[in-house]
Amino acid sequence: MKRIILTGGGTAGHVTPNLALIPKLQKEGWDVRYIGSKTGIEKELIEEQNIPYYGISSGKLRRYKDIKNLTDPFKVLAGGAEALALIGKLKPNIIFSKGGYVTVPVVAAGWLRRVPVIIHESDITPGLANKLAFPFAKKICVNFPETLNHIPKEKGILTGTPIREELFQGKATKGLKLCGFSDTKPILMMMGGSLGSVTINNVLRKALPSLLPFFNVIHICGKNNKDESLENTKGYKQFEYVKEELPHLFAAADIFISRAGANSIAEILSLKKPNILIPLSARASRGDQILNARSFKNQGFSQVLEEENLTEETLIEMVKDTYRNRHIYIEAMQKSQGANGIDTVMDLIRTNAKK
Repeated sequence: MKRIILTGGGTAGHVTPNLALIPKLQKEGWDVRYIGSKTGIEKELIEEQNIPYYGISSGKLRRYKDIKNLTDPFKVLAGGAEALALIGKLKPNIIFSKGGYVTVPVVAAGWLRRVPVIIHESDITPGLANKLAFPFAKKICVNFPETLNHIPKEKGILTGTPIREELFQGKATKGLKLCGFSDTKPILMMMGGSLGSVTINNVLRKALPSLLPFFNVIHICGKNNKDESLENTKGYKQFEYVKEELPHLFAAADIFISRAGANSIAEILSLKKPNILIPLSARASRGDQILNARSFKNQGFSQVLEEENLTEETLIEMVKDTYRNRHIYIEAMQKSQGANGIDTVMDLIRTNAKK
């Protein structure tokens, strides 16, 4: 039986594409194993899928001064030794890495064991962990055409991101029922990431009196971010977090407001939903979301509203403009070659796996 090791962790974004691949791999008869950190978010997400999970030591590789920089390199070395032993024992045909610090020792150990490695980079500019892992990879999958300028030319391939199959199986009628919407107004859906965005939440709620006469609003606001005073507002439904319900809400929505995390916008692109991206400010990140959003704007997929320019008035104006011109964005997304990368990534896995 063919065996593949998946790896990736630290954030849900480093796990979601792996989760999308698992059903496809199993359907083709692959024996799927997963290597991640001992306590990261990936452990719970993967074990829910009944996939054998192996936790290794991991340390963060920081570019800034921190006392942990003295101890974490030893964790990375320990993780490398653990990964080397695991790969020697499991004897996989191939390794697929989604990124995150735990993947560096896994990828390096795979290379030492002569196991082919495929890496997936979601953002326009590669993160430090993937940069360190690139020399050990046979192929590097990317989401954005611009990313090909940042990686070895002979390794890079534009694939898009593997998207979970269930996202395409939502029923709009179920989404409407979940929200209690009974009229025919278009639906605006806002997602601020798994933890939500206090800034966007506040501005959206201030804009509700101007938006609700024209739109029903689905608001995924993040854990502990519900506003109980708005709980019974007609045409407005807020959720802290959604899981099984998400495909149905996606199907019901006509227009999106979202952060510009690579996986989130890849899902929006695959679903062909007109959208407004509000990237995380460079003050709070390395700026990857800003670059992601600009790329989507340049390709005609999205409107972009910088957080520094986000006000009640600018949001209302952009929502109305995006919905009015929705057909322009839908047509551009329909022409995209990188919407759902699952088939391209699966082809790469098949053709590069060790026989």
